[in-house]
Amino acid sequence: MKYPWAVLPREELLDLRLCDLDLRLRGSWVELCIDRLSVELQQRDLRIRAHCWLSEEWFCPQGICGIAIPFYLAHPRLRRLEHVEVKRVEGGSRRECLRLLRHEMGHAIQGALKLHRRRRWRELFGRSTVPYPDEYQPDPSSRNYVQYLDYWYAQSHPIEDFAETFAVWLDPRSRWRRRYRDWPALEKLAYVDELMDEFKGRRIPRLDRTRIEEIRSIHKTLRQYYSERHQRYGETFPDHFDTELLRVFTRHTASRSAALYLLRNRRRVRQRAMAVLGDEQYLIDMVYRELIGRTRALDLRVADREGMLEEVAMLVAVCVTRRLYDIREWYKM
Repeated sequence: MKYPWAVLPREELLDLRLCDLDLRLRGSWVELCIDRLSVELQQRDLRIRAHCWLSEEWFCPQGICGIAIPFYLAHPRLRRLEHVEVKRVEGGSRRECLRLLRHEMGHAIQGALKLHRRRRWRELFGRSTVPYPDEYQPDPSSRNYVQYLDYWYAQSHPIEDFAETFAVWLDPRSRWRRRYRDWPALEKLAYVDELMDEFKGRRIPRLDRTRIEEIRSIHKTLRQYYSERHQRYGETFPDHFDTELLRVFTRHTASRSAALYLLRNRRRVRQRAMAVLGDEQYLIDMVYRELIGRTRALDLRVADREGMLEEVAMLVAVCVTRRLYDIREWYKM
């Protein structure tokens, strides 16, 4: 579907209302991710499905078996605008979109099946009625929680702990029995495995299909939307990777894409970075994704020279160390 606003200059685009964008999930790449989520649930013989719609951000309304998806994912022009305004696009790749869909599906299933009312659920995850904290200070070394979404999100609240555990369990590539073999978090994963067995092949009746804050009902402009986001979130983590990136990469157009170089050498760079940092694979992967996005945004290039792989590994190690410090300091505020 063609959208006339897609060619508008940024300032004119920002004056459009969200409801006037006339966006649709159908036909977008996000629809393919939703279809993939349905396949994963089908492979587990789970017949519960979440309905999806476009809204301002990722969320699953309490008690509703549905997933709200950020509107900007439905069109490349809006994804570019999101990157300019907030320096990242949450769910902007197929991999990250699927991870968020699995996480939100965990919320949808927990709410639809009232799993938080079970004694064993409360013993493992805690009480769902605990207020959400304004901020949380994660323990990067903790093995009591799975590591799936960025910033150790499972540690933020019992409900998020369950959603993250469910997402790891559902992900066909997680290999959770081996990955968490010596972790206390394995008990939670085993519980989710046992719990979902109970619902295999069963149809869940009377699911609430309400759509909350659907984009066609939102009359604020894109300018207002981003103004609110800047006020709400600010600069959570200052972006100081650019200086380090420019020491290693170049803007010389004759060279190869730095983002493509990082993608192709992910495994080898990770191994070298882990040799310096130790067992920080989760944080390395998190920062690595940010570096790829930043090199792409800056259109950085890489020149062939001896020792480049080691330089990139040290770059990653430095950025991981800085990010770990930033996280700890930010959550103390």
